[in-house]
Amino acid sequence: MSSDNLDDLIEDLEAASKLPAKQRKTGIKSTIERAAAILYERGAFPHELIRLVDLLTIRNHLDQASLAVLVRNLYPSAKVGDDTVLRFVGALGHGHLKPSLPLQALFLRWLVMVYHLLENPAVLSQAYAVLFNLLDTAAIRPQLCHVLALVTRRKHVRPFRIQAILNLARQTGGDPHLTGLLRVFKNYYPEIIVGEVTKGRAAVFKHPDTQWCARLDEIQQQHSASHDGTAVRNGFAVSHALGSRLKGAKAMFPTVHTLHAQENSVTLEETDSAETFVKQLDKIELPTQLVAVFADPLLQKFLLLRPDAEASSRISNWLMACLADVAGGDADSDLLADMLEVVHDYVLRVKMLPPLLLTFFGQFLRVWDGSDKRDMVLETLSFVPMTDFQRLYQILQPLEDSMLDGTAACQVSLLKFYTLLVRRWTIAIEASEPFVSLPVGCVTDLIEHVNKLALTLTQTSPTVGVYLDILDFYESTAAIYAKPPLLQHVFITIPPPLLVYLLHFSPSLAVVSRLCGILAIYKRAWEAVTSPSVARQLTPREREQINSFNGFLMDLCNCLWRGRAFATTDTNAQGCRIPQSVQPVLASYVRRTDPDLSLGFIFGLSHSPILCLQSISYVRELEDADTNVRLRHTGPVTQTSLSQLANRGGLRLPWQEYRSGVLGYLEAKGFPGIPELMYNTMKNLMKTRKG
Repeated sequence: MSSDNLDDLIEDLEAASKLPAKQRKTGIKSTIERAAAILYERGAFPHELIRLVDLLTIRNHLDQASLAVLVRNLYPSAKVGDDTVLRFVGALGHGHLKPSLPLQALFLRWLVMVYHLLENPAVLSQAYAVLFNLLDTAAIRPQLCHVLALVTRRKHVRPFRIQAILNLARQTGGDPHLTGLLRVFKNYYPEIIVGEVTKGRAAVFKHPDTQWCARLDEIQQQHSASHDGTAVRNGFAVSHALGSRLKGAKAMFPTVHTLHAQENSVTLEETDSAETFVKQLDKIELPTQLVAVFADPLLQKFLLLRPDAEASSRISNWLMACLADVAGGDADSDLLADMLEVVHDYVLRVKMLPPLLLTFFGQFLRVWDGSDKRDMVLETLSFVPMTDFQRLYQILQPLEDSMLDGTAACQVSLLKFYTLLVRRWTIAIEASEPFVSLPVGCVTDLIEHVNKLALTLTQTSPTVGVYLDILDFYESTAAIYAKPPLLQHVFITIPPPLLVYLLHFSPSLAVVSRLCGILAIYKRAWEAVTSPSVARQLTPREREQINSFNGFLMDLCNCLWRGRAFATTDTNAQGCRIPQSVQPVLASYVRRTDPDLSLGFIFGLSHSPILCLQSISYVRELEDADTNVRLRHTGPVTQTSLSQLANRGGLRLPWQEYRSGVLGYLEAKGFPGIPELMYNTMKNLMKTRKG
């Protein structure tokens, strides 16, 4: 066993704690000494701290002296979590299984010394009542009063607690620690706490051990330095450790530094708070190395609030030089990956892709292999601002050329990217006023572009998972059309009819439900855009699309509700675009399978492969609730079967009530799309819902 492996030492102590001292083959003194030395040297990592706290708080066979040594050397190397604090609080008090009172006093002393390192200081506030109720334990009262003095806020000071301290102070003859705590209470309510009791000798709550605290600070600084890249930085102070972000790269992002600063110069390096930053914003000089903006939060804020054309040009030139080095073979490709990671973090932080980075990505995508850090590239590019689609395609085309390799996986990744892009654009449109200032026409162009990708995916990977990804995209576009104010500026673009039919005949109820929900939103959008409230003329492209939309809307209603699947005689109906010559063959097949069934009904609520279980389950629930039912329906349900069933002692359920009930049952089960489309399309149902 290595003598510097604290985990092994803790394991030995855990084993020894289960045996009385006389039954152990070896002593634990040397183990305690080595563990204490390691704790003093580099502190306890979070997982080690938890194990040590369990060893201290759970009653065992280790002697008190050994446990006390561990507590006195329990230096945490990182923030102290809630689990650690609550374990110590839970170990306080009286009981056979509780640690000894001297040990409890050390626990409280430790909490005082690490109070500034608590991950969630409110955890002690939540345990305030538990701590307060232990004040009558004299052995831990001094340390307990100190903890309470740190934690006490106005909400904790209550009349019953004031009275409890006063009574306890009288019983103890004026304990100075209680008097000190009472003075803390009095700071919040001086008009209530009066009298001679607070004028007596009071304890001054000083730090228990300043040398221990100094060593703790050293350990914390060592740990912080080794983890600076992942630590949360002060957003109003310059970060001086950016180099650690790009270890191993031949070129590193420099730190913020202002050369040639004079006595009256104001630099970013001097800023240490939001107040200072705001007061001196107009006087701060530009740093020498502006490319540090990608990793320094303060410089990011500065350039956002004080944009500078020269600064953007300098940053762009630096990035292009790095790209040229990689493309020419003068720099390692790892440099590109490191740069991309920092740029990605920067874009996520500022929630925008500046023009200089658009130029960078225009060149980057020409040397990118299409797979390295793909998710990071796509998430970064999802912040591309709305612009003319021809200009936008100068970015999208090299992106697609790099990514598309003939596999469905890359196509799905690209589709998810477009979904995220539309969602970000929706946020930008809603946040902008007026809308006319934005090039919203690119939304329509992008949807038409993605329509082709979605159709391709139905051929290359016709799975339920891919269908759901496709619906994610159209739900994001429907979110735009669901807002009438946006319809004044954004033209409606529908999904391709072939895509709608392929999704409608999916074997998944979730797919069909979501599809119908999207189409219901589109239908309301068409109604809104043709109403006086929106007051704009339909474009020729929209007039052409509205006929197609009405066509597949009628086809879906014929399948799901009207019992006329593949009919072409109704207005706008297109028979789901199945060739007329195929329909007699399908009808003959259906008759051979079931003479009582016709082609028109096989995709309705009762017979559809995705809806038949929900329909009959609805009927079963009604039958279970009706005690007068003597005969159960065997299914599937038809208008004739319901009439015959009622005459033979079965459930009395009118046909229209049954169908409406199935729609309600689907809504209750989390499939609201089909009911929503039916209630927005079928006139008899519209009246029912309005009533």
